Amino acid sequence: MRRLASILLGLTLGLSSVLPADRVLMLATTTSVDATGLLNMLADEFKKDTEITLRWIAVGTGAALKQARDGNADVVIVHAKKLEDEFLRDGFGVNRRVIARNYFMIVGPNDDPARAAGSSSAAEALGRVKSSGAPFVSRGDKSGTHTRELDLWVLAGGKPETAYLETGQGMAETLRVAAERRGYTLTDTATFYGLRGLAGLKPVYENSPEFENIYSVIAVDPARVPTARYGEAMAFIAFLTSPNGQKLIGEFKGKGGRPLFEPMAAAPGVDLVK
Repeated sequence: MRRLASILLGLTLGLSSVLPADRVLMLATTTSVDATGLLNMLADEFKKDTEITLRWIAVGTGAALKQARDGNADVVIVHAKKLEDEFLRDGFGVNRRVIARNYFMIVGPNDDPARAAGSSSAAEALGRVKSSGAPFVSRGDKSGTHTRELDLWVLAGGKPETAYLETGQGMAETLRVAAERRGYTLTDTATFYGLRGLAGLKPVYENSPEFENIYSVIAVDPARVPTARYGEAMAFIAFLTSPNGQKLIGEFKGKGGRPLFEPMAAAPGVDLVK
């Protein structure tokens, strides 16, 4: 009996040495691709295509890039070019590819007490919010959206000294706080139109070229972070930029059947100019 058990154990150990280990990829991502449900769908399709399990942490772009710098992620999906360029210059990222876009917009109470609607620019819209004394709710989390917001406040002459609230949280929670406080906030179209149960807010400034919101995927460079799973990261990048991956992104819809992201990987030279 002991001899049989020994043989069986040997066979088990032999099989384990030839069976492939589970392949796992750790992603640090901006919140919008997670909150909308896009990432769940992409993870399932990626698993079918590659047998690689995608796991992720959804935080702001700044926090996502820090996770990668600290060796806690193999690949990132982010949307703040200034922060991405710094990440690449510092040697932590490689093979940045643009995958999609949506747009930012300013939303506020349904009655728009600041009369921000009809503004000729985002800076003018924010200036009206500041002058009115209406609350403005900021993510305050060094995310891509927060970074863009701060740039816009510079154009508007600076942030409000009063009625300026920072949540330190993601876009979905920040939208909920803005609705509760009857305030304004900067959001992306995907989160706003994909978030269920949100009421009391409407777009007051949108559809502006200055509000283009570019999403990119970047592999963590194993030369800088030796634990990074580079092969798996590149497989994910190939999947997202493939015709099938781009089709999945473009056809994904939020509540009300509205597409939330526009695929961009096929645009010639897009990685160099966006």
